[in-house]
Amino acid sequence: MPRPKIKMQGQDGKTLNNAFEEFHTFKKISNLSKESIIFYENKFKIFGMFHNTAQPCESVTKETIYKYIEYLQNKGTVNDVTINSYLRGLRVIFYFFMELGYMPKFKISLIKCDKELKETYTTEELERLLKKPDVKKTGFAEYRNWVIVNYLLATGNRLRTLINLKWVDVDFQNDMIRLTVVKNRQQQLIPLSATLKTTLKEYRIYRKGNADDYVFCSQFGGQMTKSCAETSIRRYNSQRGVTKRSIHLFRHTFAKLWILNGGDIFRLQKILGHSSLDIVKEYVNMFSTDLQQNFDEFNPLENIKVNQKRNSIKMNDKKAAFAALKAKAGNRNITGYWLLCIVW
Repeated sequence: MPRPKIKMQGQDGKTLNNAFEEFHTFKKISNLSKESIIFYENKFKIFGMFHNTAQPCESVTKETIYKYIEYLQNKGTVNDVTINSYLRGLRVIFYFFMELGYMPKFKISLIKCDKELKETYTTEELERLLKKPDVKKTGFAEYRNWVIVNYLLATGNRLRTLINLKWVDVDFQNDMIRLTVVKNRQQQLIPLSATLKTTLKEYRIYRKGNADDYVFCSQFGGQMTKSCAETSIRRYNSQRGVTKRSIHLFRHTFAKLWILNGGDIFRLQKILGHSSLDIVKEYVNMFSTDLQQNFDEFNPLENIKVNQKRNSIKMNDKKAAFAALKAKAGNRNITGYWLLCIVW
């Protein structure tokens, strides 16, 4: 009777669904954020529309990924940037499977794509949005939304950070804001600008609340949800005649204006909470057209002043040049040809 061969882990036909359950559990006990877990769930679900996830993990090969990319491209409903987002999520999941031996190891590469220019609010739009409402006539919601716009433009914070900010996090004495809920889950401190400080102090008079209360609340005093904040700003912008409605655009606008106002990219990286300069460099590249503004004013060559007056070189003064060369050669009787040879 033939003896059974020892099988490597993963050769027992573990399905993609079973393996994903392990991945899901591992990420939860690793204390991954709820948003990140949902991100991976969505990417795995989308892949399941193309490939039967009840099949064994070994059914996915490099060729499967190529066909998946082609499938997404042929759908015509997603662009290259979105496809790469799908691949990033899937890559983390499948690399986990590979490490456990459920799937043969292979590299999953992103596709090449053009970086689209990030949309931002114009100066005219910002002036409309930053016009302060009459506190004697307006309701709390409009006034709060005006403060939110001020806050977003002064900090570049993400929406999730905004709605989780508490009064205890705002240090009016030392002009600092502590961000406790951020994408990379590392708390950070950012400066509190003078204008925002004045705005928040006035807002607190109307908002009231204790140190542990959320700064930006609903009309009933509770924490704002993401959908509530998005709807509020969308309505606020519309009422001000601004067609752009995205809260995240304030983050792009903050980065753009920081660069155009001469801010350095290293501090911008820290304020925005990016772990590397890669995204910040993207901002610089995307706003290259705007960087042409006042270029001569800041260009080093344009600002260097030469104290000594230099005589211009005249290209057609042949007689003077020949006389100078002949004097240099001495009194020797010499032809023009040999004279040039001596100088050369």
